[in-house]
Amino acid sequence: MSGAGARVGVGTRFRYDGETVEVVEMAATTAGNEVVLKDGRGRLLRLSLKQLLFSDHATVIADQPGPEANDVEEIASVVLGQLHEAERRKVLDLAGHVREVLTGYRSGSPELASEGEPRPEYAPEKPLEAKYAAKGAELGVAARSVRRWVTAFREHGEAGLAPRKGLARRTQVTADDRWVETALEVMVEHTGESKPSRTMVIDRTRARVIARFGPDVVPQPSRATAFRVLAELERRHPLFRLSTKRNRDIADRPEGVYGKLRPTRPGEYLLMDSTRLDVFAFDPITLRWVQAELSIGMDWYTRCITGIRLTPVSTKAVDVSAVLYQSFRPRPAGRDWPRHAVWPEQGIPRTVLVDVEAADGPGLASPALVPETLVVDHGKPYVSDHLTSVCRRMGISIQPARLRTGRDKGPVERFFRTVREDLLQALPGYKGPDIHSRGERPEDDAFFFLDELEAIIREWTAVVYHSRPHSSLLDPGLPGMRMSPAKMFEHGMARAGYIEVPRDPDLAFEFLQTKWRTIQHYGVEIDRRRYNGPALNAYRNTKSPYRGPVKNGWPFQVDPDDITRIYFRDPDSRRWHALLWEHAPSMDMPLSEDALEFARKLAASKYRYPDDRLAVADLLERWNLGLGTTRAERRMALRLARDQAAIELPETEATAVISLPSVRKALGQKPDVAEPEQPEPMEVGDDDEADEIDTVGLDTGGPDDDFYADALEDV
Repeated sequence: MSGAGARVGVGTRFRYDGETVEVVEMAATTAGNEVVLKDGRGRLLRLSLKQLLFSDHATVIADQPGPEANDVEEIASVVLGQLHEAERRKVLDLAGHVREVLTGYRSGSPELASEGEPRPEYAPEKPLEAKYAAKGAELGVAARSVRRWVTAFREHGEAGLAPRKGLARRTQVTADDRWVETALEVMVEHTGESKPSRTMVIDRTRARVIARFGPDVVPQPSRATAFRVLAELERRHPLFRLSTKRNRDIADRPEGVYGKLRPTRPGEYLLMDSTRLDVFAFDPITLRWVQAELSIGMDWYTRCITGIRLTPVSTKAVDVSAVLYQSFRPRPAGRDWPRHAVWPEQGIPRTVLVDVEAADGPGLASPALVPETLVVDHGKPYVSDHLTSVCRRMGISIQPARLRTGRDKGPVERFFRTVREDLLQALPGYKGPDIHSRGERPEDDAFFFLDELEAIIREWTAVVYHSRPHSSLLDPGLPGMRMSPAKMFEHGMARAGYIEVPRDPDLAFEFLQTKWRTIQHYGVEIDRRRYNGPALNAYRNTKSPYRGPVKNGWPFQVDPDDITRIYFRDPDSRRWHALLWEHAPSMDMPLSEDALEFARKLAASKYRYPDDRLAVADLLERWNLGLGTTRAERRMALRLARDQAAIELPETEATAVISLPSVRKALGQKPDVAEPEQPEPMEVGDDDEADEIDTVGLDTGGPDDDFYADALEDV
């Protein structure tokens, strides 16, 4: 076999900076070995031997043939890797015959000689021609074939004995290049449009080629050839085989090497995004089926979910701020959650705490941390002035993702898929990711209200998701060890040595909406609601020091999900105070802006001179009806939506939701105590008789009977 080395000494030639030079002298100096080079014009150049051998400017010119990087032959591992098992065994057996011809031993070494080796006809002293003839007679081939095997073995080793397969040639389509380029241009133009047929693409390509180059200038391929051209172009730009959504995603892939942010500790990057869930939910405000939208915050390093919020139809800026605030102040954990799903109130995992017993308490649903960078898309809630101002105040950098590039927030997009596949599809009312995956009538199944669905997702995240090993959560030092998000949080704390936590709990008020109003003698009026409190006594009928959008206005923080109170910061003491709504004492639960607006509309249609007290009282009376408690009453709530726009329902406890069998099955839990079997309630339809409705289990004779009787009438 020819060697890969080249002799370097006096007389060796090199290609140096495009010129041919020759070594005329070599010397050993205190600085190292040096050489003197002479070019074709007689000029001398002195270089160190290290620089000559390892510099990109110099290349040795070998005086004997040998292996080079630009050889046409493939390397031995590639040649042998393309062989099947039978072909590989045949090559190894043939190599043993060649080694026996050359050395007399099948292994090629006397130390590994088999019994009876060397055989007399292959003794080392025998001439090669005699060995060729003997091996040819033994294998039933000509002696020249054995000679050819020996030559190939000496040059390329065992790879030289492998059958020459070469590279597979792609099918060459005989079509004019101008026609092919035009066809690809037409296919690219349909990326954002509905999927066309191949025939339409061919017809448009032919018409464009004629319009661009003239008739009879570019030869038009036959229909069969045109179809083969489109099949070849489909590899470069998919258009016909996959769905249009998938084709657009492939077309939007970035060219070149993919970049990637690499978080190094918890809290460095917080991903936030919203998506519509693939399960039907029921809005207690409008009593209609809605597409619930889930907004989450995810710590990129640990994949821990730090904030969850479920809203109907669309997400607002205040909803995004609420998700971000949950990273600062996590929600409390459920009373019946398992111990491994509860985070201590300090936000530090129990395995890291020194005094574990001191951390016992209600606990939190997620870890508490302050993000350094927020990665969001370009949706209106995420680029709103409200969110950007809060992030600027908290010192959080906002890193927007590229337009229509979901892969920039890959982990959070993967979480949405995990929620759908592991949780939502196990719940009743699941409608699938698209219309082709939808059941016949998923609306007929049992349903969940928005607050119930949010409680289910929140507990599933804490109990299942945070405790399950994740394929992408690993330590580079231990690549085979998969960690869960909770374990990765502990790993990040041990690696970084600290986490960022909120410095002041009153920072929560800065996440709320700011509204400017004047302070009157009766208090503050916001959207026809009056608020008052002792904190305003020192500022009634005084001039405001603020220069806001309202003349002599003061800033107040408003939570749209609870309008029973607003918040005011004293400009002198810089302390926050709560101002109560004048009708808040008559309620024992929060009231949202949407619910109050709905109550006003109902009161206006029922009373001649309604006010907020009357509207809220009427709404509370509807709340006390207990709709949504049982399966039969939920169906009645659906029928009630025909005649009424909405009924607001009180918040349900997460424990009541989790006790449902379907939810416990989705969470992978088993009921602690076997529940007694209950008779299946009868279906209540539009054609049910009155005596059938009574068997559902409703109380009769009460004041609510008339209400249900009216609600069940067809219109």
